[in-house]
Amino acid sequence: MMLPLLSVLLAAAPGGDLVAIRVKRAETVAHGVIEHALILVEDGKIIEIGEDLPVERGIPVLERPDWVATPGLIDAHTRIGLDRAPGRAFEPQARPNVEIDPKSENWAELLELGVTTLGIYPDGSGIPGQAIVLQPHGDTLAEMLVAEPAYLKIFLQSNASSKKALRDAFQKVDEYQDKVTKEREKWDKEQEKKKKPAKAPAKKEDEKKEEPPKEEKKAGTAAESALGQDDKKDDKKDEKKSEASGFVPPVPDEKVKPFFDLRQKTLTAMMSIRKAADYLHLLDVIEGEKDMQWFLQFGLFDDIDMYEVVAKIGEKKLLVVTVPEITLQTNSLRERNIPAELVKAGARLALLPRSDSMAGFKDWLPDVGRLIGQGLSREAALSAVTLEPARALGLEKRLGSLEKDKDANIVFWSGDPFEPSSKVEAVMLGGEFVVGDVK
Repeated sequence: MMLPLLSVLLAAAPGGDLVAIRVKRAETVAHGVIEHALILVEDGKIIEIGEDLPVERGIPVLERPDWVATPGLIDAHTRIGLDRAPGRAFEPQARPNVEIDPKSENWAELLELGVTTLGIYPDGSGIPGQAIVLQPHGDTLAEMLVAEPAYLKIFLQSNASSKKALRDAFQKVDEYQDKVTKEREKWDKEQEKKKKPAKAPAKKEDEKKEEPPKEEKKAGTAAESALGQDDKKDDKKDEKKSEASGFVPPVPDEKVKPFFDLRQKTLTAMMSIRKAADYLHLLDVIEGEKDMQWFLQFGLFDDIDMYEVVAKIGEKKLLVVTVPEITLQTNSLRERNIPAELVKAGARLALLPRSDSMAGFKDWLPDVGRLIGQGLSREAALSAVTLEPARALGLEKRLGSLEKDKDANIVFWSGDPFEPSSKVEAVMLGGEFVVGDVK
């Protein structure tokens, strides 16, 4: 069934915006590896991908038999090139848009490293705000912006003040929802009153007797008749419009709305913690928020004790955002590959560069390669820099894998992307080559 459909697609757009690239191998992430893959791109989307697919005569094909294709790399948690803003403690409505400089040289350097998507978050402690999603390409912020917001960043520590701040935020949501309920009840009562017909006053006997005889209805002009009918129609339209408009709830305070959105599942929370005890306290705080969607983020350093809660994290199938680091177990010389342990326990893994700097991005894939050498599966490693960070940003339906109907954000490598000797040959962003001399 695929081959006739493919012929139709190719025949329908000869030349046009259709791009066909044949490569040595395509690592799709979602559906494994495709050898001798042909990737068809049109209007910024992948319209087909498969092994040794035929091409209609006359359709130009970019033949690159030595290239390896992967989805574009995604960093879900970065402030690359931005200044620190440690003073922000509780600004859940804040976003980093005003901090972005589209003219920064960092964007071109990131593209050359194969990075096609970034989750930029507001800096600060406590609950500093909401992240946005950018592509490192464009003359203006509007051109760079992929989506917003991505997630609400929340630092949760195992202390009373940190837990109280989060509990108080959801308490404000409770108060807002109570207000909405009362306003709705008031509105419903007003609507009921409007629907009840008004009672006509009873006429006295004398008034009935003296009531003058009814005059015959005079025929008005056609214009007067039409005007009267139009007035009635307008009145009915206004009534229907008023009824259709329905109840309009009061607008929540800007610092309450993000937590309301968490409950409505229109926003996700990134819960940043530092140690195993923080995780246990986090579960205690959000125990009553059953519907809230959230994932974890933490750094890795020697003596960190997160291995103690790896099994609990795995049981919940949580997404964890961390760095490609081998650590030492507390008070010992035993090495721990916590990222690999998380995957084996059942968690989802998204990996960031070890440092939020250009040097960190340059070492990103070699660092992940070292985790592979010490127990992390290659499939999980590739997913950890593509599909899983896309999931953290809420964009897994658009980005993170090479599949039909997904955005054509593709990196073409000279070899295995985790080998230090491999380099980026070309980068396609939204169906257009933005890196590499491709002809």
